[in-house]
Amino acid sequence: MFNKVLIANRGEIALRVHRACHELGISTVAIHSTADETAMHVRLADESVCIGPPPPQESYLNIPSIVAACEISGADAVHPGYGFLAENAKFADILEAHGISFIGPEADHIRLMGDKINAKAAVERAGIPVVPGSAGAILDIDDGKRVAADIGYPVLVKAAAGGGGRGMKVAKTEEDFESAFETARLESKTAFGDDSVYLEKYLERPRHIEIQILADTHGNVVHLGERDCSLQRRHQKVWEEAPSPVLTPDERTSIGEICTQAVRELGYRGVGTIEFLYENGEFYFIEMNTRIQVEHPISEMITGIDLLREQIIAGGGYKLTLKQDDIKISGHSIECRINAEHPETFVPSPGQINRFHTPGGMGVRVDSAVYSGYRIPPYYDSLIGKLIIHAPTRDQALKRLDRALKEFVIEGVDTTIPLFSRLLHEEDIRSGNYHIHWLENFLAGQ
Repeated sequence: MFNKVLIANRGEIALRVHRACHELGISTVAIHSTADETAMHVRLADESVCIGPPPPQESYLNIPSIVAACEISGADAVHPGYGFLAENAKFADILEAHGISFIGPEADHIRLMGDKINAKAAVERAGIPVVPGSAGAILDIDDGKRVAADIGYPVLVKAAAGGGGRGMKVAKTEEDFESAFETARLESKTAFGDDSVYLEKYLERPRHIEIQILADTHGNVVHLGERDCSLQRRHQKVWEEAPSPVLTPDERTSIGEICTQAVRELGYRGVGTIEFLYENGEFYFIEMNTRIQVEHPISEMITGIDLLREQIIAGGGYKLTLKQDDIKISGHSIECRINAEHPETFVPSPGQINRFHTPGGMGVRVDSAVYSGYRIPPYYDSLIGKLIIHAPTRDQALKRLDRALKEFVIEGVDTTIPLFSRLLHEEDIRSGNYHIHWLENFLAGQ
């Protein structure tokens, strides 16, 4: 097992990694920018190293500074959390070259799944169903129009190196195609340094279903069921729940087995999430995220399995002690992302938190690294924390969520808590009858 893990992240995920390490008897090193010197994970870690000024490029994305922090502290492993360098193959390669373990998949798997075109081809060969689309990158407008006509409108133009909704545009007709194509290429070039795009069939009312995978280096792979992440704004998840309100046990078993077999064939290591669009009983692969997900707690709540602990153990080369038959789905869990944003305009609201009181009671969990008096810096993601609910049934989970939202006190900044309170009064939310476009349609009518 590792002796000392450097946490190459910030906020709630850095604190989450610290807790998992300490429960395994592993020392932690917190890196931080000058803006985060009072952060909770910095206060609690065994050691801390300042790696630069607030801008991410000069701190949390500064690979030489992070490697230097490893050498200064004597860390023998790095946990990247999510975001920042979590899916950066170059970072994993550099750590390996310095004899430092990267707690995640091998760099080649990060590289493969980071290229959406090659990832789609790889998983299709491994037996995972995919969305109808182009066989490779689309090189020009005329080529794109021919492929789009074959697929059938509407089509989605997507960045090959994309993620998080960037470089993604819908063309509903041939007249829309040129604008969607050029905009997606420009966004992709700006965000990822690569203007390669490809086409997929645009599904009208799909749900976003993802399968949580855990694998070791000895060929053992298990899945922890699915998460439904269909409530999204600008392709960013807002509310997640597990299990999905619409999947049957047979569908869960079938897609889970397909994913575990594919991951076994790929020789993948660690945690990973295979994401699908789901419509009319069919699954269509979107992408594979080669890291821990923001929404991982709801899988933990319905299975009782600590995913961070298992990720670290698998990253150390140990065999999983879990078998698929050991994993039982119990109850229902919902996660709401509480952001420092205006609940209607979604304008970020950095500033000082004057009062902070979290809800409690049976089945209520809050993953957050903020506290009363903490100042939310303007340089990073606006996530304050995650409110996670677990109950025996979905109806009970919704009622528990309503109660917990009323107990949650955050003063000094705007938050998205009022949005979730509004959603709980919507019949489509109560019934689970929503899709990936539902929230944006709802917000457009507010």
